[in-house]
Amino acid sequence: MFDQLGDGVFRRRYDSLDLNVGIVIGDDGVLIVDTRSTLREAEELRDELKALTSLPVRWVINTHWHFDHTFGNAVFADAEIWGHELCQIALEEHGDDMKPWAKEWLPEAHADLDEVVVMPPTKTFADRASLEIGRRIEMTYHGFGHTDNDIVVHVREGGVAFFGDLIEEGGPPTFDDSYPVAWPLTLRLASDQLPPVVVPGHGDVVDETFVHSQHEELAVVADLATAYVMGEVALEEAVSSGPYDESVMRKALLRAQAVAG
Repeated sequence: MFDQLGDGVFRRRYDSLDLNVGIVIGDDGVLIVDTRSTLREAEELRDELKALTSLPVRWVINTHWHFDHTFGNAVFADAEIWGHELCQIALEEHGDDMKPWAKEWLPEAHADLDEVVVMPPTKTFADRASLEIGRRIEMTYHGFGHTDNDIVVHVREGGVAFFGDLIEEGGPPTFDDSYPVAWPLTLRLASDQLPPVVVPGHGDVVDETFVHSQHEELAVVADLATAYVMGEVALEEAVSSGPYDESVMRKALLRAQAVAG
């Protein structure tokens, strides 16, 4: 159920959306990285934690604002909920607006999604923050990528980093709210001094080789997106030249055009 990645560091990979949740057991409490898509799912996570520890959940970190990483926050309302300052703003201004999009991804969970009470992070930072929970937890922000508020969570002593959706395994990156031209640089900056174990937002645990490979793919997308936005290549030519299938590439290119204004 829980995969141990290091001393006191675990991940739980859920069938729903192939989502990864991170768990770090501290001296007197538990830290959770991302809280799943609904209150019911977060309650399931809370109950499953009893198999690991009797310690309370004292900290939550949201790697970015999307529903599958934040809509369970209210179940852990007694904890400190951390995220980037833009994550807080996005959830305050657009959290409820995500519910129709979430229903497209989770058609079986319409009623559960209607019950979600959106709870933005209560603790925020701009560039870097840390927590001492019996081991040092570092949160870093490197720029625009999958969204404008993706962060990386490092458990230095555990040799593990949780990358959220800056990295995807088992499927291509998701470009809906992305910044395709900026994403490769952001990922490169985030990938400095990678630990042995990298946990993506979705899919299996990966390593440095995988991260660099996905960076190269995203760099190709960024180059094609730049050429398309500049009028140097037609949409369909750029779509057919990318590393991902046509539907993914079309979304990436049109998104690049939209954010370029």
